[in-house]
Amino acid sequence: MAAAMQYATGKRKYAIARAWLSAGSGEIVVNQRAFENYFPRPSLRSLVQYPLEVAGLLGKYNVKATLCGGGPTGQAGALRHAIAKALVTMTPALREPLKKEGLLTRDSRVKERKKYGQKGARKRFQYSKR
Repeated sequence: MAAAMQYATGKRKYAIARAWLSAGSGEIVVNQRAFENYFPRPSLRSLVQYPLEVAGLLGKYNVKATLCGGGPTGQAGALRHAIAKALVTMTPALREPLKKEGLLTRDSRVKERKKYGQKGARKRFQYSKR
């Protein structure tokens, strides 16, 4: 390991995650709350833990994170991105498996804006010929 504690930021939609990884028992604290309380849905918890799972380090690193902006799914995605980036900084050998799983690429999809003269981003107002 290169450093005792490693910091990284991750983003998804409008959510921003800042994560600090350190060697430990696998405890995850998000915004000074327990991981299970912050993400009550099991699908979001597994999404966040996926980079550690791919690297085979589940239960070996403590994660302290601060999240802001966005909703629960965006925040989980941002935290996943931050954890993956921090793992690569700590152990450069993990870059290949994490990149292969697409965990190091920022998901750039955001909501498209509504256009004027239309009902939404793509949907038009109903057209009547007669």
